[in-house]
Amino acid sequence: MHVKVLFFGMLKDLVGRAEEQIEVPEGARLSNIFEQYCRRFPRLAEMAGSIVLARNQEFAGPEARIGEGDEIALLPPVSGGSSPAPEAASTANRTAGPDSGILAEFEDELGNYFAITRVPIDARALAARLVRGCDGSVITFEGIVRDNSKGRATLYLEYDGYVPLAIKKMREIASDLLAAHGADRIAMVHRLGRMEIGETSVVIVVTSAHRKPAYEVSREAIDRLKRLVPIWKKEHFADGEVWVEGEWDASVPRLEGSSRCSG
Repeated sequence: MHVKVLFFGMLKDLVGRAEEQIEVPEGARLSNIFEQYCRRFPRLAEMAGSIVLARNQEFAGPEARIGEGDEIALLPPVSGGSSPAPEAASTANRTAGPDSGILAEFEDELGNYFAITRVPIDARALAARLVRGCDGSVITFEGIVRDNSKGRATLYLEYDGYVPLAIKKMREIASDLLAAHGADRIAMVHRLGRMEIGETSVVIVVTSAHRKPAYEVSREAIDRLKRLVPIWKKEHFADGEVWVEGEWDASVPRLEGSSRCSG
């Protein structure tokens, strides 16, 4: 069987490529793919406890079986603006062309909006597209690039992401939080690529009739995004660079330690 294997963040640097096509035997599991790469790149064995696997744009455990043409992704620990879409694009995923800067976006029938982009995020326009007459509050969270990290002067940041899975996880997070807290609508937009000091990397907008639900959804949304959405951050300094390592949420299936790389 032929499958496509994708690499992100520090794993892309480690193996020296973003993707490749490989051949695997019938009946192979995700763990077999990982073991194969451990033999080629022994450093993966040391990282096994923090790496997550995905099959066809969904998180999956190591025992998941592989089929012909599957897309397999090896995902390292996650790192802890957009113009309105046409009406015809609502209720459907849309992957925009490279000229638009929008890598993927989704707007559901309720007006919740999610996007991954390479262009600056317009937080005010994002809030304006959500607010309705019944809303009494709008909370906007912006994550911006700061000029230092643990005492080192930051030159700029670079973000990488598994775009289709990122959109899916954003939608799941939003659905859970809106139902739990009774807020009105939400928009989540993350930017990928190089970002300079002071630029916005992520915006979350929440609208609600009252302030408490909007505050609660906004706070929990960014916390969950950092643990569940496959996006990675590299910090660049004058004397080097480093991928920021966070921690996957406990709900995400993962490898069971470096024993997966034995043999």
